[in-house]
Amino acid sequence: MHNSIQPATPHPWPGHDPALLPRALITLLAVLLLWPGIHFSELDLSVLFDRDSTQAMGSLLEGAWPPAHDSVFLTLLWRAALESLSIAVAGIALALPAALCAALLATRALSRSAMESHGSPSTLARVTRWPVRASLIVLRSVPEIVWALLLVRALGLGPSAGVLAIAITYSGMLGKVYAEIFESVDRRPGNALLAAGAPRLSAFLYGVLPNAAGEILSYTVYRWECALRASVVMGFVGAGGLGQQLELSLRMFAGDEVVAILLVFLLLVLVADQLSRLLRARLL
Repeated sequence: MHNSIQPATPHPWPGHDPALLPRALITLLAVLLLWPGIHFSELDLSVLFDRDSTQAMGSLLEGAWPPAHDSVFLTLLWRAALESLSIAVAGIALALPAALCAALLATRALSRSAMESHGSPSTLARVTRWPVRASLIVLRSVPEIVWALLLVRALGLGPSAGVLAIAITYSGMLGKVYAEIFESVDRRPGNALLAAGAPRLSAFLYGVLPNAAGEILSYTVYRWECALRASVVMGFVGAGGLGQQLELSLRMFAGDEVVAILLVFLLLVLVADQLSRLLRARLL
């Protein structure tokens, strides 16, 4: 009995990686995409080591430690921290009802025409949803700091502009994601209720919302954390909170006050993270 032994196919060279060429092409593509961004943004890291820049940073850091801890400044810092927290909570609270209403109008999860045609909504349903989806695109395409800048001109300095800016932008973000969540969950309970003659609101409350509640809660809590950080950024345009106090301290080159504000902001973010974990653990 003759056994034919086929020789093994030799490697082109020892240690050859078959994925080397794809990785090299991906790296080259990343460099080609990165280079125009660096060129048009006029990124120049040598400015960090310029004499004027180092002197300005040195004067700011010279008195940065210990952080400011006098009673007058701590009182201002406490009020600013509460203001930032209130801006985030009030902004999300105003955005939630608008986002839920827009999501119900934009989603196909409760479409009777889609249910009757096995997933394909009618032309009238598509035309009806288009203005709602377009409105959500407009609301979330403008950053909250731009809305804050416009609202500060209209309402004046203070946290009201920050609250409305978060409410406007986040209603678009939440509405878009809520609509996608409603469409991604199991539609059979909602369709069964609709087929039985139940109103759409009842079909949503008992057929769609129970399956989507976990994802909605998780994303809402995440957006609340983002709103807390955004409230600090909007303070630089006069929307109140820690950002406005930080901008004043930076203008005066008060390094000790800047460090104190950053520590308080870090503490706020840590508290928000722990609260979000507690909510997810208890409610999900």
